Amino acid sequence: MDDLLTSVRPRTILAEGAVWLPGFVLSEAQALHQAIAQVSAQAPFRHFRTRMGPMSAAMTSCGACGWVADPSGYRYSRTDPQTGQSWPAMPDALRHLAVLAAAEAGYAAFDPASCLINRYGPGAKMGLHEDRDEGMPEAPVVSVSLGVPARFSFGGLRRTDPKRIIELLDGDVVVWGGGSRFAWHGVSPIRETFHQQTGAMRYNLTFRAINAALFRP
Repeated sequence: MDDLLTSVRPRTILAEGAVWLPGFVLSEAQALHQAIAQVSAQAPFRHFRTRMGPMSAAMTSCGACGWVADPSGYRYSRTDPQTGQSWPAMPDALRHLAVLAAAEAGYAAFDPASCLINRYGPGAKMGLHEDRDEGMPEAPVVSVSLGVPARFSFGGLRRTDPKRIIELLDGDVVVWGGGSRFAWHGVSPIRETFHQQTGAMRYNLTFRAINAALFRP
């Protein structure tokens, strides 16, 4: 059934430089879940609190740096503010699939420095935003979906541009760079449903290349 779904949901160009790869990592989902468990055992999921209040998705990171937020803003940090330790190393299974997905979308030699792992429960969402803090506009963003479905909005370079809304299923990947590198995007509230491996949860892995000069302590 998974193979059938992938065959009827072909590789799709969302915009210049942006590609949707349905089911691209589905065959490796078990290895990805094991990697998530490995990372979260060292750096537990948490809800960052911004000036607008706590974020609805729980987060952790791995790699040379991790994405963190507090009422003062957002940044990439070498250390986990919850433990004071370095973020866990990025598991090989995660890095390998991120590089493969980037190459499939036309971005050779992608070298992710950070993987942000978001855990969405029912009702959790991610508001429209741009990824502008990485300092490497030539590198794409690679986003992997696991677990329950999510409605993903992908727009243009202005917040008010029309949005394309797609249903991301388990194993789907979206890669954007080039002319779409700073496109606005977001996730609608997760509907209450069930997945055999993740229960009511959706996991999202976002891989980014980061200019090391922007790493904070």
